[in-house]
Amino acid sequence: MVPRLNTAFSGPLLEIERCFLDAMPEIERWLRGQWQEHTPPFYGSVDLRNSGFKLAPVDMNLFPGGFNNLDASFLPLCVQAAVTLIDRICPDAKRLLLIPENHTRNLFYLQNVAQLAAILRLTGLEVRLGSLLPEIDKPTPIELPDGTTLLLEPLVRSRYRLGLAGFEPCAVLLNNDLSAGIPQILQNLHEQVVLPPLHAGWAVRRKSNHFAAYDEVAGDFARLVGIDPWRINPYFSVCDSVNFHERQGEECLAANVDAVLELIREKYKQYGIEEPPYVVVKADAGTYGMGVMTVKDAAQVTGLNRRQRNKMSVIKEGLAVSQVIIQEGVYSDEVVGSGKQEGVAEPVVYMIDRFVVGGFYRVHSGRGRDENLNAPGMHFERLAFETSCSLPDQCQDPDAAPNRFYTYGVVARLAQLAASLELERTAPVEEQVSCA
Repeated sequence: MVPRLNTAFSGPLLEIERCFLDAMPEIERWLRGQWQEHTPPFYGSVDLRNSGFKLAPVDMNLFPGGFNNLDASFLPLCVQAAVTLIDRICPDAKRLLLIPENHTRNLFYLQNVAQLAAILRLTGLEVRLGSLLPEIDKPTPIELPDGTTLLLEPLVRSRYRLGLAGFEPCAVLLNNDLSAGIPQILQNLHEQVVLPPLHAGWAVRRKSNHFAAYDEVAGDFARLVGIDPWRINPYFSVCDSVNFHERQGEECLAANVDAVLELIREKYKQYGIEEPPYVVVKADAGTYGMGVMTVKDAAQVTGLNRRQRNKMSVIKEGLAVSQVIIQEGVYSDEVVGSGKQEGVAEPVVYMIDRFVVGGFYRVHSGRGRDENLNAPGMHFERLAFETSCSLPDQCQDPDAAPNRFYTYGVVARLAQLAASLELERTAPVEEQVSCA
């Protein structure tokens, strides 16, 4: 299923898709060369927005939580990518400790954990789940809606290693984004590989660092294929020392909103786009669609009411927002369904290592094409990608399913490459750890 593109500007996007198809050998060679120089994250998911005249990533998650939303047909791709990754990192690995989020009541999330564990077990690993929750003080089974059971176990820490009672893992895989900070029990594991690394968590990570790296990657890639990098890259700016409750930083925020909007206006004028430009103001750290607002005029950020300030002031785990990213808004003109069931859609592409392993559409019938779709009321179209994102067909039109999905996959891999650069540049100086 390919959602229809509700836009008068589909022509320019077809030019991007056609360009990617024509340059496919060069693109694949270039990416292969990049992966020889940079180590990809263990896994990741990228939120894309397709406006017809622009296709760009707007968020990059290094602890993806939607493997249960992938269609079963993607399972072989997931397992193959995971095998390749494990062979490179630790070919002798036998046991892996998976640490999930503390969402023991969120059964949808736990189904993601179960699916992730199943993928890893198919690589030949013994996988068990360790919980950071203090109330998990004994093995605790949790019944899932599909009739399966997930077993959470209490963590056991020795001097430099982490495991479970009677279980010494070769490596630790986090599916917890560490928004609340890095727990002491995860620190100084000098004898184990921890993936993704601790500085990939939101206690340290900032979206602005990622998009600064993506700006560099997109520029290099655009020169390779001969396109304007803006067509795949959102403008952005950052404001520090913001306090929405105290109305601190409003001047900085308004000035940066104005500056980014002006850059977008110039591009819209260049391409003859008549849509009103907008930006998305969001917390520079954190996920779950919290601390996000759409802005079309700087005056909107200087007169926030109490409800708006409360919404923007905290994110996941109740953490206060002190730094925001002002990101160019990209209209989402893909639509799923019809009539009352019609909803704005955005593709979400999943990767393991450097490989695209699947994807789905996030759909929201109650949100507009210029709004955040990662909000209550959204749903996922699991059967969205009928073909792999890695198998274009030059005998078909540029917007045929395999070709549009290939284009998605290319841009998603650019975001994954940017995450590699981001993690390299923000890594603390630490002793190298080998698997054991």
